[in-house]
Amino acid sequence: MTNTPDPEATTVYVVDDDDGMLESTQWLLESVGLNVQVYSDGRKFLDALDNIQGGCVVLDVRMPGLGGLNVQEELQNRRPGLPVIFVSGHADVPIAVRAFKSGAFDFIEKPFNEQLLLDSVQQALAAHQHSSHQQRGDEHTEALLATLTPRERDVFLPMAQGYTSREIAAELGVSIKTIDLYRARVVKRLGVERLPDLTGMAIAAGLLDPLNLRQNQT
Repeated sequence: MTNTPDPEATTVYVVDDDDGMLESTQWLLESVGLNVQVYSDGRKFLDALDNIQGGCVVLDVRMPGLGGLNVQEELQNRRPGLPVIFVSGHADVPIAVRAFKSGAFDFIEKPFNEQLLLDSVQQALAAHQHSSHQQRGDEHTEALLATLTPRERDVFLPMAQGYTSREIAAELGVSIKTIDLYRARVVKRLGVERLPDLTGMAIAAGLLDPLNLRQNQT
């Protein structure tokens, strides 16, 4: 079965006050199958942020009113994970340095090589999609862990750390048979088959330091 790409994940938001550049960039990106939304100034783009979930931004540095760096600053507050590719007609090193320090994905000088821009956009979209999938995975993990009862949670963490049933029983003051019962319930509730999977969930949820693991895990 082929997965259909999320339209939001392949949308490029182009922000430029030059109508000719806006049109040519839109044509270029759409020619390779990307969804494109264009904005003639930074404020219009920021006003539309509530309807924007994913993708990446191709942002002009110098624009009347709200400049590109100011738009980037606002983006960091409202959509911190959205990759920003700056384009500029001026080889201004201090501005480029400031943009990268503020988290810019790339900085391309106008007039730009078309393939250079396309490559940068594709890399930005892939990076954002990977980050989004990872975040959704972490949220799914946390939702599963929330289904554990308090006693199952007491057993889950030492299990993830590699402790045996005997060691957990001694720590909690119950029988080994009881711990074995809870271990089986934890494994079933979380839908895992191997101990490393359990450990990975604990790490993803921020409950376990990867350095704080026992050496006898298999």
